[in-house]
Amino acid sequence: MPVVNEFGQEIGDALTWSGAKQPEAGVFEGRNVRLEPLTAEHAAAVVEVLSPHPELWTYQAENPPASVEEAAARIAVTTTAPDQLGYAIIDPASSAFLGRVCYLRIQPGLGSIEVGAIIYAPSLQRTKAATEVQYLLLRHVFDDLGYRRYEWKCDSLNVPSRKAADRLGFVEEGTWRNALVTKGRNRDTTWYSITDAEWPGIKAGLEAWLADDNFDADGVQLQPLAVLRERG
Repeated sequence: MPVVNEFGQEIGDALTWSGAKQPEAGVFEGRNVRLEPLTAEHAAAVVEVLSPHPELWTYQAENPPASVEEAAARIAVTTTAPDQLGYAIIDPASSAFLGRVCYLRIQPGLGSIEVGAIIYAPSLQRTKAATEVQYLLLRHVFDDLGYRRYEWKCDSLNVPSRKAADRLGFVEEGTWRNALVTKGRNRDTTWYSITDAEWPGIKAGLEAWLADDNFDADGVQLQPLAVLRERG
């Protein structure tokens, strides 16, 4: 029998879901990229690889760290916050630092978690490895930890971030107007999400896109992710 509220309106099936797990620091090994816990040992690489590119920090809450000490202090905040977990993005072939990404707003009791604080070095942008970063994080959240909701939010002016969310299969949910004052200006925040019900199709599309047979000898994709996701 359907469940109804006090007004007699059907509210869907009762949930049997009983909670998600808290993510723990660990290493994710992909074919093109490795994610490892972000620590103070990565501070020098943050300054060397990311700080020289101020355009990468336009929509971040902070400005580029000017010193290794400053970068280490910021990383320490992430590593001690109970609702955040940061990862360094590493090239498995060369061990080069390629960027950072974080789980944010970790709420196991609600089954909700966010991906954010994303900064890709120019060498990582628009690559197969960049997509694999998101695949590894998504797969861990839904397949290993049992979350129901995976969030992505960004400054509404951040067109590259909005395009990335759309490409990956996130659903746009709306915009919080006057959400923040950041770096001396107003910020409207646009929200996106993927739910556990949507994940199987998104997973199939990502795995098909990342497969070797979707790329030619020059590494050029044969089918875009959106097409493969629709097929999945």
